[in-house]
Amino acid sequence: MLYFRYPFSDQIYTTDNRVGQSSIRFVSFDQLENIDFKGNIKAVSLAEFLESEIPSNRIPSKLTDFKEESESDYLDKIDQVIDFIKENHLSKLVISRRKLVDFESRKINLTRTFLNLCEAYPNAFVYVFIQNKKCWIGAFSEVLGKFNKKTSEFETMSLAGTTSVEEDWTRKELEEQQPVTDYISAILKDYSAEVQQSETYDHPSGNIKHLRTDFKAQIQRNDLEKVISELHPTPAVCGFPKEFCKKAISEFEDYSRSFYAGYIKVETDETIQYFVNLRCAEIFQNAALLYVGGGITADSSPEKEWQETELKAGAVLKNLSFN
Repeated sequence: MLYFRYPFSDQIYTTDNRVGQSSIRFVSFDQLENIDFKGNIKAVSLAEFLESEIPSNRIPSKLTDFKEESESDYLDKIDQVIDFIKENHLSKLVISRRKLVDFESRKINLTRTFLNLCEAYPNAFVYVFIQNKKCWIGAFSEVLGKFNKKTSEFETMSLAGTTSVEEDWTRKELEEQQPVTDYISAILKDYSAEVQQSETYDHPSGNIKHLRTDFKAQIQRNDLEKVISELHPTPAVCGFPKEFCKKAISEFEDYSRSFYAGYIKVETDETIQYFVNLRCAEIFQNAALLYVGGGITADSSPEKEWQETELKAGAVLKNLSFN
């Protein structure tokens, strides 16, 4: 079961589960796990969606034996990460955490939660799925790539740096976003003779905002998956250099990111789109794990990084609905 909504759209979609080519694929951060939804993409009216309310008893399992990382443990870890960044002269390393929401005595309403996210984040790709004994929900606006099958135009964005919508940018956020922009530009220039790059501008997302730079380039269809493979994971969700930072993440994070910071591939007759899976949660019968992360630099403040992850967790947390 899958429902989703494109950015800047009011239309809800699902798949008809017909045997054949997969229309939608969820890819984990480490690219070792995929979940496919087969068949054609079809529109669902709001009335139909409400009528076929997602029953909470379809959520596969309960969360057991989970210990949430405390604020003090997180601050200690970020101190270690900052030392590691300085020792290895890294521009940035992205470290995540999981925030626990316990609702043992309540039942989550996935239908209403999905609609809450749609209303709160009109510029986001919003989804909820239950498949392969997993349940995830998310709302995020970062596009890993969009390919037009007719024109061969490829679009992507550099989206990094986070602060409250009321605050001004600091050097830390600017230095966090620039490596992402440089990284994407260098990759696209290997596949296209002409790469168009926008000015950097503010990208609001609910209670927070990011720095964003857009790219357009003409690429060959046969190169599309190569480009995506090189772009993922971008420095915005990993760090740079990529392979070194992926290894460091596995040492600092004592859990699998699963589908957090992975991507979602959506293919239609006209386009192939890839969305980065951020601002998401893994849902259980009795709890939710909210996955959030932050780009750590040599100038990072552990306390401010904690507050940033709390802000990001609010994207899903404040929109959870219960029966």
